[in-house]
Amino acid sequence: MPHIMIAGGGIAGLTAALALHTAGFQRITVVETVRDIQPIGAGLNIMPNAVRELDALGLLDRLEERAVRTRELRYYHCSGGLISRDRRGLGAGYHWPQLSIHRGELQLALAEAVRTRLGRGALVGGVKVTGVEPLPDGRPRVQLEHRDGARRGKASLEPDVLIGADGIRSAVRAALNPGEGEPPWNGMLIWRGVSRIPAHRIGTFMFIAGDDRRKAVVYPLTEPAGDTGEVLVNWALVMPADSVEDAWRGDWNRRVPVESFLHHYEGWEFDGVSVPDVVRAADTAYEYPMVDREPLARWSHGRTTLIGDAAHAMYPVGSNGATQSIVDGRALAHAMALHADPADALAAFEAERRPAMSELQQSNRQLGPEVVISLAHQRAPGGFSDIDEVIPQAELAEIAARYAATGAFDPGTVNRGSPYDLATRSPR
Repeated sequence: MPHIMIAGGGIAGLTAALALHTAGFQRITVVETVRDIQPIGAGLNIMPNAVRELDALGLLDRLEERAVRTRELRYYHCSGGLISRDRRGLGAGYHWPQLSIHRGELQLALAEAVRTRLGRGALVGGVKVTGVEPLPDGRPRVQLEHRDGARRGKASLEPDVLIGADGIRSAVRAALNPGEGEPPWNGMLIWRGVSRIPAHRIGTFMFIAGDDRRKAVVYPLTEPAGDTGEVLVNWALVMPADSVEDAWRGDWNRRVPVESFLHHYEGWEFDGVSVPDVVRAADTAYEYPMVDREPLARWSHGRTTLIGDAAHAMYPVGSNGATQSIVDGRALAHAMALHADPADALAAFEAERRPAMSELQQSNRQLGPEVVISLAHQRAPGGFSDIDEVIPQAELAEIAARYAATGAFDPGTVNRGSPYDLATRSPR
């Protein structure tokens, strides 16, 4: 029975642990740097292809209690003109919904499921992977740092398989790719946060608005609270900056006052939703540079591989960061279940996932489906009265369809069902 170690207790790592357990594996350990997982962060939009995989893991009902279904996505020009409005989830013909959820709520739900199904000892907090050394038989020797309590100090373990799910600054990736350096910055800053807003002042839809330099993303994360009538709203603003410190790249916890950036978005209002009003209601705003990682020529080395942001960190475009991390977890477990040799399993997983994810990383660098906002501004910088005169509907549809096909979340592909379902297997 192989011992599988997963570095990182985020969305990718926890999903992989649950998927591996569902596939029959029992000796699974997830090590996470923070001692206790807390509901921090901002919102996520989970596409139907990932919701399908969460449903297969028996988590959909629990998640829907903590999320809202995303039923419509709208794109606007900064002048207020509507570029497009598209149905999402079930309304777009999918067999599964699209979900908007707070990242912390999703992570907590996954962590709870891991502890319930695999045992509380399967998720170990306060432990960081600091290095990986390949052994002659292909197994990894993993260097660990215990960061709290009586176990504070360093140690090493030799699991049968190591899964690097430790994010954009992955220690596992760094060990496999020495000298790669800092995540590359594209010159854009992101400000993110969540706000509580009376339901009548926020739409039930998700929208992305802007021009060829600035962008605003706003969508609700909860249904109206019964006592206050308020909803939790996710927001993100993007615009260029001159420079950032290298040490700041990949740091999602830098707090800044909203007054430091909100003046760039004064007057932005879209079908009754005021971006400044939403942002001013936030308790905290976070600022960080938009970074990703270069696509790798190889994820797997012997019995070690990468998933999620450690493998394919991409710009936050098209709701594909967490979405593809979830799919990674299921794909990995499927490959592990079908191959007796772990190295063969990891190679098969990579052969399926890496080419598509590399293409998606490059597509996001070209703005993915959000390119319609830049096109509208380039062709009609002062605004428009009829979007058909600026971007024909056929062109809008083609852009959306091409991106959906790249990420394998077009309705036809998703509705065929999960390619990662397995017959009941005996424990391994």
